[in-house]
Amino acid sequence: MSLAIHGHFGPYQILASLGAGGMGEVYRARDARLERDVAVKVLPARFSQDASALARFYREVRAVAALSHPNILAIYDIGTD
Repeated sequence: MSLAIHGHFGPYQILASLGAGGMGEVYRARDARLERDVAVKVLPARFSQDASALARFYREVRAVAALSHPNILAIYDIGTD
């Protein structure tokens, strides 16, 4: 699922495409609620039907959320839209 630049995805305004790979597409976005730039990762639609792929993604999210280091991104939100 590609997002429209300058469109919205939930509370995020999409500013630019940053890249794509096997686990989805990543966009630079603006969180107007907290007035900060964020990265938004959108998973492929096929993941919604693949329980093992979703489980792997959620494991990765929890692992990254447990880390704190200047060279590792911080997880602020996870959800569906």
